[in-house]
Amino acid sequence: MGKLVYNTLGHSFDIEDRTLSHLRVVFMNKLRRGEPFMFQFPMGDGSGTRTLWISPSIPLVFHFYGSRAPQLNRRWVEDLMDEASSPQGLSITAEPDPDAVPASMG
Repeated sequence: MGKLVYNTLGHSFDIEDRTLSHLRVVFMNKLRRGEPFMFQFPMGDGSGTRTLWISPSIPLVFHFYGSRAPQLNRRWVEDLMDEASSPQGLSITAEPDPDAVPASMG
């Protein structure tokens, strides 16, 4: 289980390492392009949903506890990038099978 640490106050959120690895790629690509976005996710304790504004001016730390970086699923990164670019912002979607033919191509 990793942590996403948000802003200078050190607010942190537990996110599974594999998911956090994919989110890191999306966050860094969006921020590198100067594209702020909303990120919403369910709280692990069942207390609702949290929405964060992600922009270059807000410090972020990705803290991984696992000793190995997971292999990235390109399709999942693409799905998450599409989510981040939507008006609703980024929500964590289920990881797709990396070998399945996308529905839009089938």
